[in-house]
Amino acid sequence: MSIPTAPPRKALPLLSPAQISGLKPELADVIEYRKSGLSLNWIVGCPLDCRYCVRHLFDNFEMTVPRRLMRDHEAVIRLIGHPYFRPHTTPLQLLNRATDPMLPVVKPHLFNVLRQLDGRGLTNHVLIITRWRVTPQDCAVLNSFRHLRLTVLVTHSNIQDTRIEPVDSRIAATSLRTLYEHAERYRTVLYWRPIVPGLNDSDADIERAKELSRHAHATVFTGLFFREEIAAYYRDHGLPAPYQETARRKILPEDTEQRLLAAFSQDSSWGALFRKTSCGVAYAHGEADYNGHFGIQELCDICPPEQIARCQAAWVKPELTQVTQEARGLGASGPIEVNDRAIVVEGLDEPPRYYLQHGFGYQCHDRAKPHRYRQHGRAPIGWTAGNGPPAA
Repeated sequence: MSIPTAPPRKALPLLSPAQISGLKPELADVIEYRKSGLSLNWIVGCPLDCRYCVRHLFDNFEMTVPRRLMRDHEAVIRLIGHPYFRPHTTPLQLLNRATDPMLPVVKPHLFNVLRQLDGRGLTNHVLIITRWRVTPQDCAVLNSFRHLRLTVLVTHSNIQDTRIEPVDSRIAATSLRTLYEHAERYRTVLYWRPIVPGLNDSDADIERAKELSRHAHATVFTGLFFREEIAAYYRDHGLPAPYQETARRKILPEDTEQRLLAAFSQDSSWGALFRKTSCGVAYAHGEADYNGHFGIQELCDICPPEQIARCQAAWVKPELTQVTQEARGLGASGPIEVNDRAIVVEGLDEPPRYYLQHGFGYQCHDRAKPHRYRQHGRAPIGWTAGNGPPAA
């Protein structure tokens, strides 16, 4: 695998307006609101070639050389001027959908944007996700930011089939240990993903995750996005499909989760384990979950008692009148409900729902796409229907 390098002061080339116009509109738009935060992606192109990558969704999987859509300072201005950005409140993600932020040619731009955000005194959560090499020198830069609540999530799957994941998982394991050893102002999370039955869920894989969990401030486990675009790539390239169906949400079958949790519950040497990214990030920083998952009580059954206490203390059911006013202002139609689990709305896409969710610290669900009890917002594949009371 050829990983591009560049002198530290050499900026990545900018795509021309004509090149940008040829991109899928969702890729050309550098800001996307995701559940874990307002996501800024001003650099596209990645050589790591993980076959299940979400880059398939943006029709740019073959774009292997990183390029900038705009200059770093322009990206910062675009971010802080976004209508959904709230200083000190909105969680942020940098470079999490179209490249790896720690590639040698990318990380100078990552650090530049972090400096500009931190220089404004912003205390927002900032999430960086990588599976590439992190050095002690990188850790020194990450420790230099005084205001941002910075978390580096290291993706580690232990998938051995190089047809599916060409990147050696030992690279991520080394980066995780390095980050944890040098952490002062930032926190690091083991992102154990994607877990796929029969591919990387053996006893040896679980034992590996347990060992690595001791080198992280928290561990988050999750399944696989397997959308139609990814399934088509697998078919076209003769790769073994992990599932016979595709789904809008991540897939992690019930029996797989139960095996993982059984191993976790029987061994006290694990680090703290979480089902949701924001739960792990919040725990690592000693804060309550900013996504308000405490309302979904069955999510919390593996959380450390001290984290449950934090989340319970911060979790406040919002007033229906205020929720209605804000939701209507964002375009909500139909009935609006605030129950003991979530705000439930109609007519709002994900970005405005996440805006409400992060503003109130309370889950916000679409009535047409309900979160089923104990499925934890995952796809229904591999779950028994009717395994509990209906959820919002």
